[in-house]
Amino acid sequence: MDLNRNNMQKIALLIVFTILLLVGLQNIGYIYLALKGFFRLVLPFVIGGAIAFILNVPMKCIERNLFPEKYKKNPLYKLRRLISLLLTLALLVAILSILSLLIIPQMAESILTVGSRISVATGKLINYLNTLAVTNPELVSELEDFASNLRSIDWQKIGETVYNFFANGNILGNTFSFASSVISGFTNFIIGMVFAIYLLLQKETLGGQFKRVVYSFFPEKHADRFFEICQLASDTFSSFISGQCLEACILGSLFFIAMTLLNMPYALIISVLIAITSLIPVFGAFIGCAVGIFLILIVNPIQALWFLILFLVLQQLENNLIYPHVVGGSVGLPSIWVLMAVTLGGSTMGVIGMIINIPLFSVIYTLLKQSVRRRLRNKNIDKNKLK
Repeated sequence: MDLNRNNMQKIALLIVFTILLLVGLQNIGYIYLALKGFFRLVLPFVIGGAIAFILNVPMKCIERNLFPEKYKKNPLYKLRRLISLLLTLALLVAILSILSLLIIPQMAESILTVGSRISVATGKLINYLNTLAVTNPELVSELEDFASNLRSIDWQKIGETVYNFFANGNILGNTFSFASSVISGFTNFIIGMVFAIYLLLQKETLGGQFKRVVYSFFPEKHADRFFEICQLASDTFSSFISGQCLEACILGSLFFIAMTLLNMPYALIISVLIAITSLIPVFGAFIGCAVGIFLILIVNPIQALWFLILFLVLQQLENNLIYPHVVGGSVGLPSIWVLMAVTLGGSTMGVIGMIINIPLFSVIYTLLKQSVRRRLRNKNIDKNKLK
């Protein structure tokens, strides 16, 4: 190797990288704690970015339809971004309010129904025990012996033991940790929401500043490629959100029609719940199914069994036909890769992994497809060999 200046710089960088890697491996615990603390600091802004990205989809649609280019002379045109954002937030609040008005009264009614049925069942149980006591006197004597044994137990000592367990154990610490997590999560959401609103109002300005930074520090060719990938990711994630919402509406409508035709109770609330939970790819509808079975079971156990069968049938239809074609088609990802993305995402990162992996796989799939086509074109491979 010719030890010129460029090669010496490369060797020096390689040595520095090796030293840093060894130091990092020897102090992996400290690095993990540092990364964890850094992630905790930036988490509100990550949440805000995610909220801004999701809200940007309906906001762009509202802005494009209410304020087309031909209305530039209109005084309200300068306020189009603020008006579109307010309408988007109002639409979100309206949807959440409607869902609450649909779900909460039905859940309260179900809880009251369960309470009344428990009271009836308790009365029947007491009558049955009285009848059992009359017909089986030996059972009454056994119960009396058991009651006398209970009275001989030192309940004060047991109470002190339980108190010491809660006081000296980790229960109080876990409770405090849970409360802190809830408060921290709520605080992060509020900060993220404010940050999202700022991003949406200033997205062109912030985007221009970010482009200037990238183009100033990196070669133009690499910067162009980076922004092409960013645009592809943005389009893919937007298409995924639209497709996911469309798929949820289709599945909820199918359940409502089928349950109405079969005269099942709580058709509307269960259909809405399944539509909402199906926003979690492929497996989310099972949450709505569990709630639906519980609600119908209170009214009619036989219909609960029929609902389970109906769910399994529609779920197969949704998993194998609706979801891969609606969502997979919206992100340009073949059906088999949609199922693989959901499975791998769920096994590694849970619900978040399911939601992220589909558009992420779509971006990787598109970049890989472009690279393969370019390489095959450069090599002049006969198309008949590729069939």
